[in-house]
Amino acid sequence: MSEWKPLLLPLLEEGNTPFYLFSADPMASALAELNEAFSGLPITHWLSAKTQPLPALFRWWHRQGRPIEVVSELEFQAARATGFDPEQILVNGPAKHRWLHRHALPGLNVNFDSVAEIRALGPVARQLNWRLGLRVNTEAEYDPEKPDYPTQFGFAPEELPSAVRLTEELGLRLPILHLHLRTNVASPEVYESAADQAMRLAQAAGLKPEILDLGGGFPPARVRTKGGESVAAQFSLKGMAQVYRQLLERYPQLRGLWLENGRWWSARSGVLVVRILDTKEQRGKRNLICDGGRTMNALVSTWENHEIFFLPERTGEEVITTINGPTCMAFDKLVRRRLPRSLSIGDHVVWMDAGAYHLPWETRFSHGLAAVYWHENGTTRLVRPPEGFPEWWKQWAPEVSLRANP
Repeated sequence: MSEWKPLLLPLLEEGNTPFYLFSADPMASALAELNEAFSGLPITHWLSAKTQPLPALFRWWHRQGRPIEVVSELEFQAARATGFDPEQILVNGPAKHRWLHRHALPGLNVNFDSVAEIRALGPVARQLNWRLGLRVNTEAEYDPEKPDYPTQFGFAPEELPSAVRLTEELGLRLPILHLHLRTNVASPEVYESAADQAMRLAQAAGLKPEILDLGGGFPPARVRTKGGESVAAQFSLKGMAQVYRQLLERYPQLRGLWLENGRWWSARSGVLVVRILDTKEQRGKRNLICDGGRTMNALVSTWENHEIFFLPERTGEEVITTINGPTCMAFDKLVRRRLPRSLSIGDHVVWMDAGAYHLPWETRFSHGLAAVYWHENGTTRLVRPPEGFPEWWKQWAPEVSLRANP
């Protein structure tokens, strides 16, 4: 928390709440942490664009000479606009045959998600020499809300042999095998079991992958569940390094491992700042109504608890308090816990670990988008002003007069 305070205090004077502040410094620290933990391993880190679609972050990552992973047409276009070469772009996600043909460039990395994708994009892939893979849906991949249901991604085990035959008929090589489980994967053992199953399925289908793409899902250290448990309680980078070494020993044809972690990198890289506008006491409970909250700025608060602090600092007697946003929804509650009664109108609440999945899930629920600041090399700058009515209104196509046919 202390590292954020000196960066935040000057911004509070600008009065642009709610706002996000993102910084390159925590990203650089995360990169150093992974480099140390995975030293000597043939690992490539791909930046997950969907997790934090922030142009300043993309540019910073590109300057490191590192590649980016995209799952949509807009993300692909953003990567190209940032300057990433085709060889530095990995295209994942479902239904990419709907749009990828419009951006067909030599040298792309593409993981097919379905037979329809292979049929539609296979000829283009061969012509443009794409590096290709198949995504496998392992038993460890399921809907977190309904674990009895598999997710909609990748090839089921029974589909894999026919998918491989189709690629052979099209003259395609498949050096990559891809799996992605979900966010906040609990432990290294989950990855190990899923990777083993994926490799066995691939070998049974006649594949000998040279690159194993393990997706993302590392859980951030400070985030807790709604029940208060750490999402990273059973996770360790040391354990993951051991898993990687064992996979490389068990499958000697593998010459590289790809990782697409998003929230582990970026959760720590941002904070959300909101200002208290009003206070209420109802049925023995206290509400602080702020100019930002869950509905507009932090949808992840629906299932996660994040650390918070206050500017100015407040202490003293604590009471059960709900921090609400300004929208007309009871759903709009960012935090509910015991907080100092001394919190008052004009104070600021800082919601930590706001770097992952906050911008992509941001809404305009009766309000404009929040201001965004970026900190790099000791300088903080406004990279997106708060959205006002003119910016919101001009997104709509101009009205035209419609005349009835004579």
